[in-house]
Amino acid sequence: MPNGTHASESSPYVELDREAWAALGKSIAAGATEQPLSHDEIERVRGLGDELDLEEVQQVYLPLSRLLSLYVEAAGQLHRATEEFLHQSQPPRTPFVIGLAGSVAVGKSTTARVLQQMLAHWPEHPRVALVTTDGFLLPNAELSRRGILHRKGFPESYDRKALLKFVIDIKSGKDEVEAPTYSHLVYDVVPDEKVVVSSPDIVIVEGLNVLQSAGVRQDGRTGLAVSDFFDFSVYVDAATSDIRRWYTDRFLRLRETSFRDPASYFARYASLSRDEAVAEANRIWDEINGPNLKQNVQPTRSRATLVLRKDHDHSVRWVRLRKL
Repeated sequence: MPNGTHASESSPYVELDREAWAALGKSIAAGATEQPLSHDEIERVRGLGDELDLEEVQQVYLPLSRLLSLYVEAAGQLHRATEEFLHQSQPPRTPFVIGLAGSVAVGKSTTARVLQQMLAHWPEHPRVALVTTDGFLLPNAELSRRGILHRKGFPESYDRKALLKFVIDIKSGKDEVEAPTYSHLVYDVVPDEKVVVSSPDIVIVEGLNVLQSAGVRQDGRTGLAVSDFFDFSVYVDAATSDIRRWYTDRFLRLRETSFRDPASYFARYASLSRDEAVAEANRIWDEINGPNLKQNVQPTRSRATLVLRKDHDHSVRWVRLRKL
C-alpha cells in the first residue's frame, strides 16, 4: 500500500495514499466546485450498499474530477495544435471518452455517476453523458439459445460489435449516437428503447469488461477494442474477499427491496430465509461473478490510466496514476 506520494523512477506509476490524494483537493480553486455535490445529489448517485458521503466526494472525487478536467483541456489544446500543424481547419473536437471498469459490487456504477455529476460542475465541459455496457448485453433469449445465460457478464455475453460501433461513432463526432437500454428489474435488454447521446463534451463508458484488449480474429489479425478509443480509463479495485462480502450484503438488501417486486426477474429470491439467501449469493459468486472477476476483469486493471483502490469499508484508500 502506498505511503504518502510515491513516484519511483523504476515504476511507470505515481501512487498516493488517501491523505496525499485528498490534499490535492485543498489546492483547487473555489467556485463551481467549492461544494462538489449536495446531500441530495449524493443520495441520488449512491448505489445500494455503497458508502459515500461529502467527505469522500471532497477528498477523492474532487481531485479526480479536476485531473480529468485537465486531461480534457489538454486534448483540446492538442486538437488546436494539430489544426495548426496541418494548416487546415479540422472538424470540431470529438468527445473525451472515459472508460470505467471494475467488478460486480465494487461500486463502479456509483463512481461513474459521481464523476458524471462532478465533471458537469466544471464550466469547461457541462455536457457529460454516462452509458453503461449493460445495454449491450445480448438479450436473454439469445443467451439461452447460445447456452450461455449462466455466463451473463462474461465477455462473450455482450454484443461487442455493437458496443465497438457505439464508441467509434462517438469518437467520429456524430451529433447523436444511440445506445440500447437495460432493465435490472427484468434482467434483460429493453426492446426498442434507446438512450440518445447528443453532442456531449465527455462520455463515460462504464462496465465490467470495457478495458479488455482486442482479440485475435479468425484470419489471425488483431481487431479493435473498445478501450482503443478511450482518452482516459479508471479501474475501481478492492480485495476480492471484500467484494464478495459486498456482493452478499447487496443481495440481502435486494431481497428486502426490489426482489419483492412481482415483476422482478429475481422475485423467487424474496421468499428465501436469510441463510438461504446467503447460500444462494455465495453460489452465484463462486460460479459466475468470482470466476469472471479473476479470468476477465482483474487482468485489465493494469491497462487503466488510474486505479482507485478501496478498503474494506468501501472508502478509497489509495490512488495509482500512470505517468505521462
